[in-house]
Amino acid sequence: MERYDVAVVGGGPAGTCAGWEAAEGGASAVVLEKGVPREDRDGLGPDSTDAAGMLDYWVDIMDIDYERIPEEAILRELSGTDFVGPSETLSLDTTGMEASYDGFGFTFQRARMDDWLREEAESAGADYRVGVSVTDVETDLSGDPRHVLSLRDGEDIGAKYLVLADGPQRQVTNRVLDRFLPADVEVTDYVGTTHANHIAYQEHREVPEDVFEDDRLKFWWGYMPGETAYPWVFPNDGNVARIGLTMPIGMDIDEVENREEYALLEPEDDSIPSGSEYIRRLLEREYGDEYDIEEDFPLVEDRGKRGGTETYAISSTRPIDSPTRAGIAVAGGAMGTTSAFHEGGYHVAVRSGRIAGELAASDELRRYNDAWKDAIGDELLRNVTFADIVADYGPADWDRTFGVANDLLAPEDDKLLRWQLRSGIEGLRVVGEYKWRKFGYRDGRYVQLRESEYQL
Repeated sequence: MERYDVAVVGGGPAGTCAGWEAAEGGASAVVLEKGVPREDRDGLGPDSTDAAGMLDYWVDIMDIDYERIPEEAILRELSGTDFVGPSETLSLDTTGMEASYDGFGFTFQRARMDDWLREEAESAGADYRVGVSVTDVETDLSGDPRHVLSLRDGEDIGAKYLVLADGPQRQVTNRVLDRFLPADVEVTDYVGTTHANHIAYQEHREVPEDVFEDDRLKFWWGYMPGETAYPWVFPNDGNVARIGLTMPIGMDIDEVENREEYALLEPEDDSIPSGSEYIRRLLEREYGDEYDIEEDFPLVEDRGKRGGTETYAISSTRPIDSPTRAGIAVAGGAMGTTSAFHEGGYHVAVRSGRIAGELAASDELRRYNDAWKDAIGDELLRNVTFADIVADYGPADWDRTFGVANDLLAPEDDKLLRWQLRSGIEGLRVVGEYKWRKFGYRDGRYVQLRESEYQL
């Protein structure tokens, strides 16, 4: 049986960065990635599917020098983002956050970014293995090694510390954590992969020059039903954009209230449309008067996971603590740090993985739950609070909120009276609700499974 100081399950951004930091800290580390094929990568690698956008202050959360990122991984420098409601649009040219990165943000090629992190981890001395599936982990707190990982090929790997970073589907994480919970409780009660997660679907399409916005993100809110359900466009290189959407898993159209208010639903729908159908309807609505969508917005089939398309899970849960007394840290999407509200969470996955690897290498993993809260807690608190506020929003709610935000952001002379009357009352209500909900999650109360609840 091979033995390592640190074994990492999952080779995405959280797992790779855990292995990187562990190796940098002088520990022997192995990263185990089952590997999936992609059109945009030679050979197997991590799943590498999300919208792949990075805001200015997210670079600081990652704690990685922007200048180190390879040029070929960066696709577009961004100047802002547009939030489109049924009748109101909110445009932002700044995040309003202090950041070392000089700009609004950028889009990046996810597979290239993941592969670069792998190269950094391997250069630091981590053993990165792809095409390896972990089937189970047995933990013996008094054992040596403490953790024994069983691989599909029959091999066993022993490790002192275990980092679980297998993404929001948590195929290994769930089995491991369930053994540290009371008999009548399962970790899926907190971070279930069906009732609590979202599914995202995106297509890589070439966009006509006349309508291609090469430096802005675009989101449509209130166009499709479901908690934090929305279509979006991310500009890539050339005239290619990732056009996709996020929606809850398992929605029942019969439970949708006021369905006629949603622009992307049609009266004859007897079920929630598929991702591809939603995108077709969005493109027809936005550009169908001038363009033939299938001819003028063709799929770019050598990108994405398969044929220019990809489907992937996004966590929409609140985060969980790790059973660090057992020498285990959960990082990235597996711990619920990614968010359907802002489409993914590459930055928090990177940072939580780095913290886990660094602390494991220095035999200080017991500090992990406090350390990740100090580093990314404010970001997670914002995400959880905003997601709670908009959970039951319908189209009219998005219009009202965007209208208030526009008035608050731009009280020009010619609309001063409207701004005073409208934003005065409505603005106080929106800001007040945010502050009240945020206060309720103070002192780490946004964590839904605390370390004290594990039974060791």
